[in-house]
Parts: sequence; structure tokens; C-alpha cells
Amino acid sequence: MRAETAVRLFLDELAVEKGLSRHTLDAYRRDLAAYVKHLADRGVEVVGGADRDDITEFLRGQRDLGRAPSTVSRRLSAVRGLHRFAVAAGAAEADPTREVAGPRRQRKLPGALTVPEMERLLASPSGDDPVAWRDRALLEFGYATGVRATEAISVDLADLDVDPGLLRVRGKGDVERWVPIGRIALRAVTGWIRHGRTALVKDPRETALFVNRRGRRLSRMGFWLLIKRHADNAGLLLRVSPHTLRHSFATHLLEGGADLRVVQELLGHADLSTT
Repeated sequence: MRAETAVRLFLDELAVEKGLSRHTLDAYRRDLAAYVKHLADRGVEVVGGADRDDITEFLRGQRDLGRAPSTVSRRLSAVRGLHRFAVAAGAAEADPTREVAGPRRQRKLPGALTVPEMERLLASPSGDDPVAWRDRALLEFGYATGVRATEAISVDLADLDVDPGLLRVRGKGDVERWVPIGRIALRAVTGWIRHGRTALVKDPRETALFVNRRGRRLSRMGFWLLIKRHADNAGLLLRVSPHTLRHSFATHLLEGGADLRVVQELLGHADLSTT
């Protein structure tokens, strides 16, 4: 079966059997038109005559044209669909795309706040009630240490060594590390312990450093809602989450000239490439 004929029948099947929209069908048509032209340039006229090299060269050519990884992945998906259809229709003996790996998509970095934006966020909690003390302390704490959300809410009072300003953190795989706390954050945390935590915690058996209004360990959702509320108060347009504090911590350290391996240790990354 000629490649052009296979494409037409494949698109007809997608329209009738799958009920795809005209917009989606047009995208398939454009992607497969580029593929058929590539095959013709290589002297391949029938769909069953394409092999692994034809497809990998098509993908390489798309990358050389500057196509985004997402576009290349989409075009490979269309080509896979065509060859699977050809095998099912008896127009080809095998599907050569089974031997072809798609391009790796780049991981998007989480957003980081600028220093002025971070200052606005840290200044959002106001007042002297226990919750205000907690929110100030937790925001300063998260930004100063760069700990993960789960690590932050898992910290116990016993993990904080006030005198040298160090924090014991239990990270992924239950691996412990010590993280320094800056002077401003330490002052906010000790203020919370004296003026806020003692007012909320009624059970002497509660060991958590950060607690909710009922005096129990703060949850991940509670941490997220806390940050969202103060981000809204600060008028921040970026979607802010507990991880935003962590990413801003690392970004601002690197912008200030910190060594990448030091930042790796502070973040608790096992692999430098993650950092």
C-alpha cells in the first residue's frame, strides 16, 4: 500500500472510529505529510517498506529543523499510529516504530520568586496572634533552609539546635543531614516557640515544631494553604507552593555565588544533576 493511501485510510479511521476533532485530524495530517515526504525523499513509496532507520532519520531531521521535543514526540506518535494501522490492515508485516525510542522531554523547573517578591511574601504575616507567629516562622524557615515540604512538617523541637543555629533533617530514604538556619529565620522560629506554639499546644506529648490551630502537627495541605494565602496577600502572580520556597532558596544561593555542590548538600540531593 502506498504511503499516501495508508495515511488517508488511517485518518478516515481516526475520524470515524475515534471521533477525533477536525483540529486534531489536521495536526495528524500535517505530521504524516512531513513523514511521507521524508520517505519519498529516501525512495520509500509503500508504507510497509519503511524501516527503523527511516524513522530515526525522520526524527533527527525534525530536531535539526529546531522542532521542540514535544513536537517531535507528537510526530513520532502519529507515525506510530500509522504503522500500527498498516500492520492491522495487512499492509505491512511489522511495525518498525517498536524499535524507536522517543525524545526525552525536558523537565520544567519549578518557578522561583525574585528577591523583592520573596521579601513581600515574608512580610505578609502580620499581628501577634499565635497563627501569625507560626506563619512568619514557617515562611522564614522554609526559605532559609530549603527543606522539602514533608521535611518541614516532620521537624520536631528536638531537631532544632538553637545555639549554633542548626537543624537536623530526615530526608528521602530516611537519610539525615544538618542544615544551617540563618539569624533572621532562627529569630522567627524561636519567637514562634515562645509566643505562638505554647499557646496552641495543649498536649505535652506533641513533639512537632510546627502545629495547626488545634495544636497538632501541621499537614502538607495546611502548609500549602498557608503559603497560598500569603502569596495572594502579597499580590504574587506566580503560583506559589512550599516547593517555591525551596527552589527560591537554591536559586538565590547560586545567584549569590554559592558552590553548586554546597547547594546540593543543603538540598539533600543524592545526584548533582538534580541540583
